[in-house]
Amino acid sequence: MKNFSTSGALFSRNLSLNLNGNILDLSTPRVMGIINATPDSFYEGSRLPDPGQAVQVAREMLRQGADILDVGAVSSRPGAEEISEEDELNRLSPVLEALRNQIPECVISVDTWRSGVASVVHERFGIDMINDISAGQLDPAMFSTVAKKGLSYVMMHMQGTPPSMQEAPQYDNVVNYLLQFFGERVHKLRKLGVNDIVIDPGFGFGKRVDQNYKILLNLDAFQVLELPLMVGISRKSMIYKTLESDPEHSLNGTTAAHMAALLKGANLLRVHDVEAAVETVKIFQQIVNSRTQSV
Repeated sequence: MKNFSTSGALFSRNLSLNLNGNILDLSTPRVMGIINATPDSFYEGSRLPDPGQAVQVAREMLRQGADILDVGAVSSRPGAEEISEEDELNRLSPVLEALRNQIPECVISVDTWRSGVASVVHERFGIDMINDISAGQLDPAMFSTVAKKGLSYVMMHMQGTPPSMQEAPQYDNVVNYLLQFFGERVHKLRKLGVNDIVIDPGFGFGKRVDQNYKILLNLDAFQVLELPLMVGISRKSMIYKTLESDPEHSLNGTTAAHMAALLKGANLLRVHDVEAAVETVKIFQQIVNSRTQSV
């Protein structure tokens, strides 16, 4: 698999992920492409409930340079209604089956907060990672499930739940709060033997626009956790509200925010637009490489 190896001896544990025996090196930032198996995602262009269409888009994302595909079936936009676990699995399964059958080599993350869903999709489809918007808070069994299955785990912070999270979120100091939150959650995961952990500050999940930009400005503070950092800001309200626009017209703003995130230490970008993100990473790497080049 591109950008992968079967031995991670040269990599820091903190800047690599073990994905079902393949090591993804995150010392160079990577890109995760979003596949929404749902009809109600906030960004219409990412809605791919049809398995055939999902496979087609996935192939293009991989061609453009995506390292991971993140498949989700529950909209987490503010005010979104919750669906049942059965409905979530009914949405996920046809898409995951198609991806596994037609692109068996692809690395798949599943965006779910339910331990039951995580267990089933791992058993049926051999998925590689769980992306949990609640960091185990909505389902306390998630941590033990991830540990038992040996899955890599993205833990995101969310204040409240999707239906209520944007109802006047409050923090004394949002960055300090998140550092304490993740410190406590990581400790619990470590005790269970989970080592492949990614931190996601949760832009837009129980944060005001100004709080989101405060986090973005201080992303380098999260390096104290010594874990890979994922940023999910693609076409979100912090972008389009600032631009007085909408999700469909927020790609340029997203690219600008992605560069800011990379300069502050982001290791993984979760995006709708893979090609633009990969190009942003290339420019970022050129900036980084220029530090050691003589002129």
